Amino acid sequence: QLQLVESGGGLVQPGGSLRLSCAASGSTLYSYAVGWFRQAPGKEREGVSCIMRPDDSTYYTDSVKGRFTISRDNKNTVYLQMNSLKPEDTAIYYCATVLVAYTQRVPCRPDQFISWGQGTQVTVSS
Repeated sequence: QLQLVESGGGLVQPGGSLRLSCAASGSTLYSYAVGWFRQAPGKEREGVSCIMRPDDSTYYTDSVKGRFTISRDNKNTVYLQMNSLKPEDTAIYYCATVLVAYTQRVPCRPDQFISWGQGTQVTVSS
């Protein structure tokens, strides 16, 4: 059974950087779309960035374009590089996956993803 573990969160000053990792075990991520989502206190969970199969096409929500980069390695890890962080980026960040057909695209929305990690806290504050 696929399990996901996020890491890399923490406290960072505005303008700083963090790299989040989502490590999968129990199955390869080859046939999965993978997304990063976040939830701030009192707000709904939102899609931050997703990466699709087979061409690793990517999606970013408008508020993070040009600052965040999603990528995956040849093993079972997906990363979210976050630069120029802002206080409004403060949230719990989750990675999630969904099994997709070879060229299937799924919207980068929480309701489209099935397996979830436990989340990692990102706090941007001076």
